[in-house]
Amino acid sequence: MRIVEDDLRGPEIAALLREHLAAMHEHSPSESVHALDLEALRAPGITFWSAWSGATLAGCGALKELDATHGELKSMRTATTHLRQGVASAILEHLVAVAADRGYRRLSLETGSGPAFEPAHALYRRHGFVACGPFGDYAADPFSRFFTRTLDRSA
Repeated sequence: MRIVEDDLRGPEIAALLREHLAAMHEHSPSESVHALDLEALRAPGITFWSAWSGATLAGCGALKELDATHGELKSMRTATTHLRQGVASAILEHLVAVAADRGYRRLSLETGSGPAFEPAHALYRRHGFVACGPFGDYAADPFSRFFTRTLDRSA
């Protein structure tokens, strides 16, 4: 699998992000969905990566700079055809390494709550993330879970 910085122009990534947003809206009320659409992911301060298995899109993830020492994971998604094949772990490990290289001391994320999100919660815990309260512009919400991880250069 290769993970590449993505310019968000390919039809495959547009389709995966539409699937991602649809799933978030299926499992959470609209006011509790914080997933970014294609245009929002092009904003300054956000870097986006796609993961490929040969010519097939396997997944994606983004890193948003909150400040010089704190980053946020966004848009983590594995293509349905690649579930349970290590794609999410590979993307997450890549994003953690980039965040550490950038000098971030903390990496945080918001995800949904409920049974549909349990695999994501388990993934983040396996990679050293712990539950935390809201950060940045987020507010407490029963449909959101927040996680954070302290980083160092050896992450």
